[in-house]
Amino acid sequence: MPVSEASFRWLHIKSKPFMTHAQAIVFDAPQTLSVQTLELKAFEPADLEVEVSFSGISTGTERLLWDGTMPPFPGLGYPLVPGYETVGTVVRAGPAADTTQVPVGSTVFIPGSYSFQGVRNIFGGAGSRLIVSHERVVRVAPELGPKAVLLALAATCYHAISFGGQRQPMVPPDLIVGHGVMGRLLARIVLAQGWPAPTVWETQAARQSGATGYAVIHPDEDKRRDYRSICDVSGDSSILNSLISRLAPGGEVVLAGFYKNDLSFAFAPAFMREATLRIAAQWKKPDLLAVTELVASGALSLDGLITHTFTPARAREAYEVAFGDPQCLKMMLDWRA
Repeated sequence: MPVSEASFRWLHIKSKPFMTHAQAIVFDAPQTLSVQTLELKAFEPADLEVEVSFSGISTGTERLLWDGTMPPFPGLGYPLVPGYETVGTVVRAGPAADTTQVPVGSTVFIPGSYSFQGVRNIFGGAGSRLIVSHERVVRVAPELGPKAVLLALAATCYHAISFGGQRQPMVPPDLIVGHGVMGRLLARIVLAQGWPAPTVWETQAARQSGATGYAVIHPDEDKRRDYRSICDVSGDSSILNSLISRLAPGGEVVLAGFYKNDLSFAFAPAFMREATLRIAAQWKKPDLLAVTELVASGALSLDGLITHTFTPARAREAYEVAFGDPQCLKMMLDWRA
C-alpha cells in the first residue's frame, strides 16, 4: 500500500532524534524560582515544536502567581511554569498541522502552552522550547522580533474596549487609568482606531512621560466629571468610588486590570449616575488577530515598550525588577543563548 505524503513526513519526523527536554522557569512556591530542565509532552500529529527566542513577564497575573496572591483558579498550584507571551521559530510540524499557515521556519506568537511534564502549566510559556497545537499559535512578521511578545497585552487591551467586537454602538474610553505598558497600548489602540485621544491618569512621576498624541496627568490635576467611558488598568482594588464619581450620567467603568482583593463601591453615587460596571475578561483569538493586523498595517506601534531584557540565567533578578522597578514597563527574557 502506498504511503501518503503526510504519513511519509510523519514517519520521517519520528525517525529523527527529538528534543525530549527543555529548560523552563519554574515557580516552586511563591517567591521561589528556579530554572529547570523539564520533560516535554509527547509530540502529536497536530503539534508544532517551537524553539523559543523571547518571552515576556506579565506584571498583572504573573505578579500574583509570583507573590502567591492569585485568587483560586482551576489548574492553579505549585510548582508551575509561568508565561503566556512567547515568540519563537517553528522547527517541526506534525502531519495534521496546517503548515500552509505556519510552515516550518516561520516566526510565531504562542500565548502559553501545556508543554512540560511534572509541573502545573497554568500558563506554560516561559521555556526554551515548546510543543503546542498548530491552532494555538499566530504567525507574525520576523522583523517584529522581541516586540511580538507584546501581542497578548495588546489583544487584552483590544478586547477590553471592543468586547471582542460585540459591543455596538462602540463607546471608546475617554479616560484610561494607568500609564504602564497596558495603559500605553490602550491609548495607542484608541488612536489607531481613529477615535478621539483619551486622557490618561498616572500617579507615578516616572511613568508620566512617553505619551504620543494624548495627555498624561496626575488624577489630582483633573477636574472633569463627565467621562463617558473609563478604562482602568491600574489593578487598584480601592479605586472604584473615585472612578464612579468622574462619570457622566449613563457612563461606564471598564475593569481591565486584574484585582487580587474584592472590589466594592458606594451605591448612591453609582445609582445617581446610572453607572455601568463592566469586567473585561481574557482576550480571544479574534482580538489577537485584530491587533496583529493593526501592527502589520503600521497603525499600531509597539515601539518603546520593552525597557528591560535579561537572560533566563538572571530570571530571579528579572522578576524582581519587573515587579519592583517603576522604570520597567516590560521585562523580556532572551532565550537565544
